Amino acid sequence: MTSESPFRSQAGPRDLAPQFVLPLVVRVERGDPPARTDALETAARAVLTILGDARSVGEGEWAQAVRDWQDARIRKVVRRARGAEWRRAEALDGITVTGKAAQVRVFPPVPLDGWPKDLARLQVSGTDLDDPGAPAAADRGAPVLWMNPGVEMSAGKAMAQAGHGAQLAWWELSDEERAAWREAGFPLCVRTADPARWSELTASGLPLVRDAGFTEIAPGSCTVVAEGGSHFGSRLRLP
Repeated sequence: MTSESPFRSQAGPRDLAPQFVLPLVVRVERGDPPARTDALETAARAVLTILGDARSVGEGEWAQAVRDWQDARIRKVVRRARGAEWRRAEALDGITVTGKAAQVRVFPPVPLDGWPKDLARLQVSGTDLDDPGAPAAADRGAPVLWMNPGVEMSAGKAMAQAGHGAQLAWWELSDEERAAWREAGFPLCVRTADPARWSELTASGLPLVRDAGFTEIAPGSCTVVAEGGSHFGSRLRLP
């Protein structure tokens, strides 16, 4: 990571810019929550979806907010909603991305202290989800976002970190590779690496997220490594 990285714990030039946050809301209905891995993967695809949306680039209606957000320290916050809360969130400008069962709505970046009221009132802490069983082996034909096995995070925190990893992967790609990934529906996997594999990944030179330490975990903690698949992002693959 360079000294200009938006994913680092030390202060830098990005901290001098106005700070923005990318809001994400996960639908968690009482008695029918999504599986954790499904939620993480859907959050990652939601981040990619807004980055690849025509409204986020050029002269698009979200483009300036996205540029301002990416020029500062990259922040993402995941809140949860159900019932009427979810319906109010869906009424706001944004994009809903659906996984196997998980639903995540992503919104254009907002100032750190400028959340829309219907989002600001949603709960952010304590969002936890479980997998009903061990996730299937990662599809190595698609990018894999490997989570640190030694760092415990709530589901909401882990969803934000998966989104960071997906964004780093996006930045590594050419326009042609981005278009191919987008047209394929942003296939990806989120899995927890085993400890030996994690050590290999963090030494590989692949895109690595170091958390700023604003919530839950220590500053500088390595949380996610983005490894490209055989069909997308060849420059993300291990040598």
